[in-house]
Amino acid sequence: MRKIIHIIIFTLLLCNTTSLLAQVEPEDVALDKNEFEEYYYDSLIQKGIENYDKAIELLEKCLKSQPENAVIYHELGKNYFFRKDYANAEEAYMKAVAIDPVNKWFLIDLFDVYYETKNYNQAILMAQKIIPLDKNYKEDLVSLYMYTNQYDKALVLINDLDQSVGKTDFRDRYKLEILSQSKTQSSSKNELEKAIEQTPLIEENYLSLIYLYSDNNQEEKARQVAEKLQNNIPNSEWAHVFLYKYYVNENKGESAVKSLEIVLKSTKIDKKIKYKMYNEFLIFVQKNPTFEPQLTTATSYFENDSEFSVYKEIGKFYFKKKNWELAIKNLEKASNEDKETNLFLLVSYEEFTNFEKMQSKASDLIDTYPNQPEYYFFAGKASNKLKKYKNAIDFLESGIDYVVENVALEIDFLKQLVEASDGIVNTSKSTVYKTRLSKLKK
Repeated sequence: MRKIIHIIIFTLLLCNTTSLLAQVEPEDVALDKNEFEEYYYDSLIQKGIENYDKAIELLEKCLKSQPENAVIYHELGKNYFFRKDYANAEEAYMKAVAIDPVNKWFLIDLFDVYYETKNYNQAILMAQKIIPLDKNYKEDLVSLYMYTNQYDKALVLINDLDQSVGKTDFRDRYKLEILSQSKTQSSSKNELEKAIEQTPLIEENYLSLIYLYSDNNQEEKARQVAEKLQNNIPNSEWAHVFLYKYYVNENKGESAVKSLEIVLKSTKIDKKIKYKMYNEFLIFVQKNPTFEPQLTTATSYFENDSEFSVYKEIGKFYFKKKNWELAIKNLEKASNEDKETNLFLLVSYEEFTNFEKMQSKASDLIDTYPNQPEYYFFAGKASNKLKKYKNAIDFLESGIDYVVENVALEIDFLKQLVEASDGIVNTSKSTVYKTRLSKLKK
């Protein structure tokens, strides 16, 4: 991209050269004006055909006539640069910059010399001069800070760019690298604290500092930064991500609910963070059941989310509380594709003594998943409870063949088969199953 820009500028310079040269006082021109222009345009032609030595020779003739012409020094630098004579290119560009210090293209080409020669410290100084003229060079400056291990400065600049132009995978990788460098954390903290004081409205600086403190188990300092973020940027949704954790740990339910609601409504916060906070709230509500209505409200945010089985989670929550009715209500809304959800639901039916539903659901699951022995077991057990012993035997005898290396489940099957056989008064079958059961228990 930068090379394309250079070509455009070259064209503009070519168009404006007559105007530039016409500004020189006549008495300062050693060459005839037409002769000077002829040398200059000929140098451009020679550069175009990569005859850099000839182009340099012609430009030096121009300089004898106009030794303070920045455009000629700039062209001279280009030819040296293309010839990979970086020392002379640097000298020529520096003379052009000395004459015209605010010309962006002179600075950019000098930057390219330092970058090409890996003189990164000089490249940094040059990038800092270019940025007021072209903010795109902030990205180059980030890389240069990384190359020179100035991670603290890089992190502040990354946060600034994330806030002003949006995040990129490229910068995210740099950021991850910085935050994993424990030896730089102390200086990074200092730089971030300074940055927050100087530019308190850049949210990313607070977040990075919170992560650094949290990684070092400095939770109180992390909390102070989160509170400062909320004070300085009252509409910051990220502040509530961090404050929520402290509210939950300190049993401040009302504050936790308020923060959770803000995060769940946010379009900026990643779904994984929302899922984590929701699950933390489930645990909190188990210990603080007065917040169950707020849990129901929080659950509604995930109703149409195909990535998160919220009804499974809320169903398990009520299952653990032995509230079978609400466990069933939510687990029935969850996906049938999840085996764990189906087993929780079948147990809930059993505990709620709804054996008709238990048998019907297990039977439907057998049709869909014919090699899952647990579904046959629940169908058989429900049939026994309903005194439908022949159906029970059909389910149990079909399902036991799928039991592999699961002694506990096989024992449960045999117990139900004994009960079903006794139910139809089939003494011989009952004896066979009792014998197998006795051997298996031993």
